[in-house]
Amino acid sequence: MHIYKVCMTNCPTLIVTVGLPARGKTYISKKLTRYLNWIGVPTKEFNVGQYRRECVKIYKSFEFFSPDNEEGLKIRRHCAMAALNDVRQYLSVEGGQVAVFDATNTTRERRETIVKFAEQNGFKVFFVESVCEDPDVIAQNIVQVKLGSPDYIHCNTEEAIEDFMKRIKCYESSYQPLDENLDRDLSFIKIMDVGRRYLVNRVDHMQSRIVYYLMNIHITPRSIYLCRHGESDLNIKGRIGGDSGLSARGKEFARSLRKYIQDQKIKDLKVWTSQMKRTIQTAECLGVPYEQWKSLNEIDAGVCEEMMYEEIQEHYPLEFALRDQDKYRYRYPKGESYEDLVQRLEPVIMELERQENILVICHQAVMRCLLAYFLDKTADELPYLKCPLHTVLKLTPLAYGCKVESIYLGVDAVNTHRDRPECSVCTSLLKQAWQTSLIHSFSSYRTENIKKSRYVEESPIKSPPASDL
Repeated sequence: MHIYKVCMTNCPTLIVTVGLPARGKTYISKKLTRYLNWIGVPTKEFNVGQYRRECVKIYKSFEFFSPDNEEGLKIRRHCAMAALNDVRQYLSVEGGQVAVFDATNTTRERRETIVKFAEQNGFKVFFVESVCEDPDVIAQNIVQVKLGSPDYIHCNTEEAIEDFMKRIKCYESSYQPLDENLDRDLSFIKIMDVGRRYLVNRVDHMQSRIVYYLMNIHITPRSIYLCRHGESDLNIKGRIGGDSGLSARGKEFARSLRKYIQDQKIKDLKVWTSQMKRTIQTAECLGVPYEQWKSLNEIDAGVCEEMMYEEIQEHYPLEFALRDQDKYRYRYPKGESYEDLVQRLEPVIMELERQENILVICHQAVMRCLLAYFLDKTADELPYLKCPLHTVLKLTPLAYGCKVESIYLGVDAVNTHRDRPECSVCTSLLKQAWQTSLIHSFSSYRTENIKKSRYVEESPIKSPPASDL
């Protein structure tokens, strides 16, 4: 007898891919995992194909996937259950909120097994099916992704393509797509022909965010250019934040950026900036239309705006130490944290996913957040990513990642990067800051109480007037 856990409103979600091979399931799984982790939802991908490769060290041919291959079916079933056991461990023990179960899951029987598993463990299930009949898209996927698979490292291109096409045939005979009538009680999104059409059924809040994201991504080849504004007057003075204009070298960079962009001959390039002077002045020099985004404004340093780090350490020693201890989650007094900034930039990421060639002229903290999304960096790594002034980063999205090219435009600038402090230094600074803070607090308390006692001693006690007695 199975004991079923009650599925609460905020219970973990199990995302399950569905579809024939070479339909972009792993592409979707990896992008979803990267996006959800970036917005702060602990997510992990479980690729059943990888479990199979660990179980069967040497791949021989498509015959392993034949529906008549009993041994192959037994191994594949074992690998799927091993992956589900790891899903249970991740969601129930390790604190994960979303698991992505990446496999074909083409039969209704297999999907029912997964649903039963989820019900027994108190997980919600959301199916993501990718359906594609376009032979050009399928062929492109095979060439770009599958030929680089460990299964085909010892094959030439023609042999690999032929074997993989036969592997697809093995699944086609038993494929049972999600059906809006037969599966009306399930939560799912059906993506048809790489986003030409969608069918969405029964989604909750988290699933609706996933649906919105999946409806914005595309596979059109493009490049994303990220750079900071030219060096500003406050950069030269070593002061953070503010809204100053460009220095002489900053203006020289803007001219160099114009030449670089012109030399690239980028088709239909769009340009985005923040609403701050230094990014607008940089874009103005390009001589092309640009769009301002308030969301791209630099992180708000609150009471520390336009201060030097040495001044912050002197006037706000506890704040300085706390920020060094957890830079991602630390929030400036009356300002923002990197965590806040990521939430502010989510609409920008959604729109970036919809765009083709684009140049984003932004700020150090903003560029770090955008870069962390595309490069799949953790919250711990994000605040220390190097984004130097007067350097363009060209990002080219690939099937399962992103290629990065760094182009320095040859104009000197100050270095605004602060390296991650050592843990021992952080602990020492925090201890000193607490002591300093306590001394200040005690001193203020004594001063205030002395003032109060003097007031009491100097104030004569008057008898109430007769009329009040």
